[in-house]
Amino acid sequence: MIRPLLALVAGGLLPLSMAPFGIWPLGPLSLALWFVLLMGDRGRGILIGWLYGLGLYGVGVSWVYFSIHDYGHASPVLAGFLVLIFAGGMALFPLLTGWLFRRLCRAPDSQAANEVQYREWVRAAAWFVILLIGFEWLLTWFLTGFPWLAAGYGQIDSPLSGFAPLGGVVLVSTMTAVSAMGFVLAGRTLWRGGSARPVRNRRAGLWMAVALLPWLVGAGISRISWTEPGELKTAALVQGNVAQTTKWEADTRLPIIRHYRTLTEPYWGADLILWPEAALTVFDHQAAELLAVLDERGKATGSALVLGLPAVEVHTDGTYDFLNTARGLGTAEGRYVKRRLVPFGEYVPFEELLRGIIGFFDLPMSHSRPGAWNQAPIRVNGGRASMAICYEIVYPELVREDVDVLLTISNDTWFGDSIGPWQHLAIARMRALENGRWLLRATNNGITAIVDDRGVVRARLPQFEAGVLPGEYRRMEGRTPFNRLGPWPLYGLLLVIAVGLLLTRRRRAGAASSGKKPGQ
Repeated sequence: MIRPLLALVAGGLLPLSMAPFGIWPLGPLSLALWFVLLMGDRGRGILIGWLYGLGLYGVGVSWVYFSIHDYGHASPVLAGFLVLIFAGGMALFPLLTGWLFRRLCRAPDSQAANEVQYREWVRAAAWFVILLIGFEWLLTWFLTGFPWLAAGYGQIDSPLSGFAPLGGVVLVSTMTAVSAMGFVLAGRTLWRGGSARPVRNRRAGLWMAVALLPWLVGAGISRISWTEPGELKTAALVQGNVAQTTKWEADTRLPIIRHYRTLTEPYWGADLILWPEAALTVFDHQAAELLAVLDERGKATGSALVLGLPAVEVHTDGTYDFLNTARGLGTAEGRYVKRRLVPFGEYVPFEELLRGIIGFFDLPMSHSRPGAWNQAPIRVNGGRASMAICYEIVYPELVREDVDVLLTISNDTWFGDSIGPWQHLAIARMRALENGRWLLRATNNGITAIVDDRGVVRARLPQFEAGVLPGEYRRMEGRTPFNRLGPWPLYGLLLVIAVGLLLTRRRRAGAASSGKKPGQ
């Protein structure tokens, strides 16, 4: 039972490398332990993979409990069971990783020659990195994706974060895994012995260099300025701290409007004022008069106001769809409709089966429709701003645009006093670092923050307090390599390596069947 238990623990270590814990050495340790456990598993790797995933998601997305229990009104037992089901379902991806790993990599025979075992471990390490990144890529799009716990997010405050402007969080994850494999191979080379001492020492030194080099290179390239600072602008980020339990009730609509207008009043004249997701709880067609007043006020004071509010589209057959939108008013212009929806939040998979089980599945906004994929950036004071609403910030490709600043509005009230909002902020920081752009983040009850082009939080408001975060940001000029090319060069390189490993494996199998040694 020790090996399955270790797999569960190893999975639980990875979220501890992420916010709010930030113990980033646990990231490579988690991956190294998972790899060693898979190498020692002479089965199919299914159990080890699934238990690793259960630990990973059981700890990493434990904040889902707050949504289901506090706002879905499920009992603690039912809420805990549903979180377990969710974690167990997401663990199918690590399960498949483990299964494929064992299909592609032979567990070395302990009686085989040391040189044979060594080569098998090296090949397996390469496959582990490729499969890890391959499944992280799969989670960016499969069933709309859930790329929340990518290994690279745990390195936002480590030297490895220097790779983000080059290849995004994907490259940071890759370097984390490469370092982990280097440590494992160095340790195994010294521990197993077998080869002559000079050979063993050289190999161990080589792999230790592989383990340490990403950290040294990452620290070095983090000093490079990929983009140039432009015009300095002022901003005011509004955090309403409106109670989620009453937010959507009809008699709270006017008090909420007055609340936001009161908070904002001293800050008219700032270049940019940002209200959070669904700051207004009336549909845009119902708020036409209010929006006109805010638009006029913004133009009179020279302020760009960007706010979130819902919209509804009624079809000729009587059906309707909700839209989660952001609007630019005053010296801002444009409308953005959220493109990536949250499963079980803004739409319900298997809707016919789940609606009615608990109140969480009956929320009106869980019947939403995504916006068009290609939408023009919101214009802010003549510049261009990339917009991401809440969960969308976890998708690097959505905000990888040639813009002046990144804007994201959110409502993390659903997750209470959990690790969820802190993880969300760290993910947003990674987007700023990848693109070399300042990021402004306004939320209902936290964490509202101003993040600079290097992913550093310059200012933030306390959670669960109403207030306004005044500050400054810079429009940035130039583009990072990631902003221009995305992660595709890295994916292409890993694909080439995978094809090479497959061809080598096929050649070795053919040589073995013919009785020849590879290369003869």
